[in-house]
Amino acid sequence: MPKVANGIDLVWRPWQVHAENWEYELRHGLIPKKPGVVRLLAYTNSANMGIYRDAVAEFVEGQVTAPDITNHPWHITRKYGFGANLEQNLTPNVSAFARWGWDNGKTESFAYTEIDLTFAEGLGVNGAKWRRRQDRAGVVFVSNGIKKDHQVYLADGGYGFLIGDGKLNYGRENILETYYTAHVWRGIYVAPGAQYIVNPGYNRDRGPVFVGSCRAHVEF
Repeated sequence: MPKVANGIDLVWRPWQVHAENWEYELRHGLIPKKPGVVRLLAYTNSANMGIYRDAVAEFVEGQVTAPDITNHPWHITRKYGFGANLEQNLTPNVSAFARWGWDNGKTESFAYTEIDLTFAEGLGVNGAKWRRRQDRAGVVFVSNGIKKDHQVYLADGGYGFLIGDGKLNYGRENILETYYTAHVWRGIYVAPGAQYIVNPGYNRDRGPVFVGSCRAHVEF
């Protein structure tokens, strides 16, 4: 686990700071005679992470001018969570997927992103449908949330390593995303995409926001 949230430097104390991940995979579709995959996930993280409720208590008691999740002595806390992933072929060129994730939401968001609850569902299409076998297209709807302790921390003026603007009018962050991956030549692919985000950063007072993107993939 990193020394600070999303940091690059790791803590080399495996007897104190560590992470465990478990995955069970069942390669069996939910629709008879059509391939699919079901994956069940679980994880635990033990690290020097702050506790949202403690940070808010310091603020309420007047010890600090704003809650700070990093303002604590060295102590080991634990975050745990669960997830599920479903992929299902509908036709030879069309597949559907759904994903769900949850964590306990009491301790500091520490690795990758600030999400305590998430659900996604979408469709992917193979370009063979329009005679471009190596192309891909897709659309997905994602809904993200954070737990109550995390909400109060941000509403009182706290900041995470990714989100926070001094106040919070909480609402779930909902995203509609679409993309197209085009095979250009040999190992070269480009993928334009677009996201429409409602309540970005879980704040009803922000957005909606449109985000365009373009990715490139090159193989040698």
